[in-house]
Amino acid sequence: MYVLVAYATRHGSTQGIAEHIAATLNRPGIEVVLRPVDRADRLEALDRFDAFVIGSAAYLGGWLEDATGFVRRHRTLLASRPVWLFSSGPTGTAAVDSKGRDVLEASEPKEFAEFERSIRPNGSQVFFGAFDPDAPAIGIAERLMGRFLQALPAARQALPAGDFRDWPAIAAWAESIARELE
Repeated sequence: MYVLVAYATRHGSTQGIAEHIAATLNRPGIEVVLRPVDRADRLEALDRFDAFVIGSAAYLGGWLEDATGFVRRHRTLLASRPVWLFSSGPTGTAAVDSKGRDVLEASEPKEFAEFERSIRPNGSQVFFGAFDPDAPAIGIAERLMGRFLQALPAARQALPAGDFRDWPAIAAWAESIARELE
C-alpha cells in the first residue's frame, strides 16, 4: 500500500499534524510519502498512490488555496481512491463554543461539503491547532488581524495563543486509517 500524506500549512502547525499522521501510518505493508501539497502536485505519477490523506490549516472558515486547488485539480483520481481529509484551526481548550456548538464541528472548513460530493472521502476530521501571536504575519489578512488584536485586547480572548494540538486524538485518527488500509 502506497499512501500520500499531503498538507498545506502557514506556520507549521498543520505540517506537524501531517508528520504525526505519516509516522503513525508508516508500518509494514504501508509505505508513506509526506509532502506539502505544492510539492505533491509536482509528483509525476500521483496515480501510483493507493490512498491519500490530505490536510490544511483553515483560516476564516476555509482551507488554504494550495490544498483546495490540489483536491479540485485531482478530484477524478481522488474519487477513485480511499481519501481522508483533515483540517487544523481552532485554538483553545473549550470543547463547546459560546453558542453551545461543538468547536471542532463548528470549525469544519466549507470545502468539506464540496469534497464530500466530489470525491466522497472515507473520513474527515478537524483538529485543534496552534497560534503564536508573535510569529511573523504571512499575508495581508494576518497583518490586519495582528493589528486588530493589538488594538483590542479583549479580542485576544477569542483567539487564544498556544499549541492546542491533541496528539492522542491525531494518533487515534491515523490508527483508524491504518486499520482501514490493512
